[in-house]
Amino acid sequence: MDYRHKKKVVLAKKKRQNRRVPIFVVARTKRKVSDNPKRRQWRTRKLGLNRKKFKKKYKC
Repeated sequence: MDYRHKKKVVLAKKKRQNRRVPIFVVARTKRKVSDNPKRRQWRTRKLGLNRKKFKKKYKC
C-alpha cells in the first residue's frame, strides 16, 4: 500500500471516529453518556499527518 492510499484510509477512519454519540445511546443510558471525549475540532486540534511522521508511524 503506498503513502497516498494509506493516508486516505487513515483520514477516513479519523472522520468516522469524529462523530457524536448516537441518540439511542444517550436515551439508553438516561443521559449519563452524552458526549464523545475523543471528539476533535478540525480547526484547533490537528491530526499531525505530515509525510515523514506519517510514514514512520504507519510504516508505509
